[in-house]
Amino acid sequence: MKKKRLIGGLAVAATLALAATGCAGGGAGGGDEGGLITVGFAQTGSESGWRAANTESMKAAFSEENGFELIFNAADNKIEAQIAAVRSFINQGVDAIVIAPIVEDGWDDVLTEAKEAGIPVILEDRTVSASEDLYAAWVGLDFRKEGVIAGEWAAENYGSTPTNMVVLEGTTGSAPANDRAEGFAEAIKGTQITVLDSQTGEFTRANGKTVMEGFLQKYGDTIDLVYAHNDDMALGAIDAIEAAGLKPGEDIKIISIDAVKDGMLALIDGKINFIVECNPLLGELAAQLVKDALAGSISERVVYVEDQSFTPEQAAEVIDERLY
Repeated sequence: MKKKRLIGGLAVAATLALAATGCAGGGAGGGDEGGLITVGFAQTGSESGWRAANTESMKAAFSEENGFELIFNAADNKIEAQIAAVRSFINQGVDAIVIAPIVEDGWDDVLTEAKEAGIPVILEDRTVSASEDLYAAWVGLDFRKEGVIAGEWAAENYGSTPTNMVVLEGTTGSAPANDRAEGFAEAIKGTQITVLDSQTGEFTRANGKTVMEGFLQKYGDTIDLVYAHNDDMALGAIDAIEAAGLKPGEDIKIISIDAVKDGMLALIDGKINFIVECNPLLGELAAQLVKDALAGSISERVVYVEDQSFTPEQAAEVIDERLY
């Protein structure tokens, strides 16, 4: 499988501009009598600030102005509801389907149905374990690399002394949760960082707080470090740590992934110590892949957007320029 990496914000911006121009031009194949391309988008839900920014990016890219009619469905993180939404798109005879899969497994049957109906599928953000010939392309982030970057920073800064860590996992069975865990574990191998506990917080602030409260009740101030699979759970952990009379970022260090606005502000305030970015602005790239799929001209089936990482000082330098 070919892989294409887009490096940094300038490359992404250039690609977005190209995609926007292509959408406005039409003629990609498919579409209704008015020339609009009908796309069904099956989103995971609205569990986090990252997801909200991702949804807005997708809605903006798949706008009528850009030549699309978007049928949007958010599954509230229920895999059965998401699969049902995709089947509904197939029954409606849409031109293309975009899916941000909640979990990796369980997609074979409905993706086969889409293929038999002649409807190309683009995966956005997350991946699936189904055969690659059941979808046209994927665009998103390298979750495993995000975990490695976070783990390497932890190893460099905390790995030489005994460090007790707890982990706030993302949705069980999801690609980002699986890959971020594996990447981080690889990077801290051989260090003095010990995992005391690891539980899912479902990528939400509320559940991140609840799980962190449980960790604090069980382990108290023996916890030195929190690794959160996303910013919303890290923000929930901050609430729990402060409620326990401890200082996040000082008494308990925090490493997170996403770099959404609230997470970056907490980083600048010193309540989070390090954040790895996960860029949610994938809409225009997904829209271009839909047009390419309908035109039979996809040349790159896997499109990675490169992530950055931030210390508090680095976050302060860029916060005013960021779109999410």
